[in-house]
Amino acid sequence: MTCPLCAKETDPAFRPFCSKRCADIDLAKWLSGSYAIPSEDPEDIEEALNAALNEADPPKKPH
Repeated sequence: MTCPLCAKETDPAFRPFCSKRCADIDLAKWLSGSYAIPSEDPEDIEEALNAALNEADPPKKPH
């Protein structure tokens, strides 16, 4: 089996990767959202847009 990132032989300690470096690169891709599958569903897009807008400018609470 080869490492999915660099194609070197895998190391049993880091399987399916060859090293901690490749494992960490893969983890960073997951955490950053690089592996996300974009949705074509209009409802998902609208919900994501609303969430992003609310996060950028949260609603003001009355005093």
